[in-house]
Amino acid sequence: MLPLGDYAVVAAVAALVTYLASFPVRRVARRVGMVSVPGERRIHDKLTPYGGGAAMLVAFLVAMGVASMLSGVRVVFSGSSEPLGVIIGAVVIFSVGLLDDIREVSAPAKVAGEVLAATVLYFMGVTMYQFKIPFAGFVLLSPAMIPLLVSLWVVGMTNAVNLIDGLDGLAAGIVAIASGALAVYGLRLEYLGVLPLSNIGPLVAIITFGACIGFLPHNFHPARVFMGDSGSLLLGLLMAASTMVIGGRAPEVSGTTYFFFAPLFLPLFILGVPIADMAFAFVRRTARGQSFHTPDKNHVHHRLLRLGHGHSRSVIILWSWTAVLSAFVLFPLFTKSGNAFIPLVAAVLGLLLYTLFRPGLKRGNGFLGTGDPSTAEGSGNAGPVAADDSAGASVAAPDDSGWRERE
Repeated sequence: MLPLGDYAVVAAVAALVTYLASFPVRRVARRVGMVSVPGERRIHDKLTPYGGGAAMLVAFLVAMGVASMLSGVRVVFSGSSEPLGVIIGAVVIFSVGLLDDIREVSAPAKVAGEVLAATVLYFMGVTMYQFKIPFAGFVLLSPAMIPLLVSLWVVGMTNAVNLIDGLDGLAAGIVAIASGALAVYGLRLEYLGVLPLSNIGPLVAIITFGACIGFLPHNFHPARVFMGDSGSLLLGLLMAASTMVIGGRAPEVSGTTYFFFAPLFLPLFILGVPIADMAFAFVRRTARGQSFHTPDKNHVHHRLLRLGHGHSRSVIILWSWTAVLSAFVLFPLFTKSGNAFIPLVAAVLGLLLYTLFRPGLKRGNGFLGTGDPSTAEGSGNAGPVAADDSAGASVAAPDDSGWRERE
């Protein structure tokens, strides 16, 4: 029987500690000058401290300690180096992000830090072993391939979360929904006997969920504290770890759903919004002959602001997309139906995302929501775009600072 009560306790601990720890870290961040200064190209109008990442890290460590003492979850820690690996990896990636919050870190240096965290995960056993390619076959990863794939997975996940962290509450809400769905998915596989109860994935996912829930009261618009790169990179690493050990270890089975058949496709859907945003950014900037970290103002949240949605409404829309995509994954796992329609619906959703968010989309006589071609991609004089907030106030679309996405 699954220890659902113990998992609920761990999630509650993570949420409570994050919420309480956010108060002192806000004060400390202000004292040391780790703040985001208002300006013409920012959406907040007062000094706002970074520090959310520190509160999340403290909550993660406390929640892991509590979990190790609960009888129902203790099996995850028995004779395994993986919990320690996730803890060390989390500390490493948090340190990389904190350094970037204090002083600018170059994109190559940040990637090096992400690879270092991935290397820690690999050597401590937090890896994928295999994956299923639909209609092609079951692939067992060779020892030479695993470290490369783990590094790519961690770099991809951390930067996907980092890039979506552009509006108050956006990244925290999306990761909360995605990690909650992932925890439900992993626990369901354990209930069905596909994954062992010792799999650490559901535990990491439920702690991530709790940390995000506890942080949102401080971070929803108007934010009192930002998570900073230390927080976004930490959340990305935790999502990478949990998706690898859930999706990359499910054995070959006939399956009752498409995602049962190919579980590594799971994060591509539950994190569909940030992953799609990252992919479009890569294509967009590469097509213009620019490096990936070159700033632009064509992320998903920028486009919603230009469509006329306010700050809070834009965030809720993107939360809703994540919830829909997560439900799309979980529904057939419980109903054991709809398999034939899933690939088709996936293609439709992908096309819809591309139609709404692709660069240069025109509506009527103007570009996407602006009516002014000068603000479209490729223009050399695109500046902050005014948009009406849901409360009626005028705000400016946040500036993209490349890999350093700030609220």
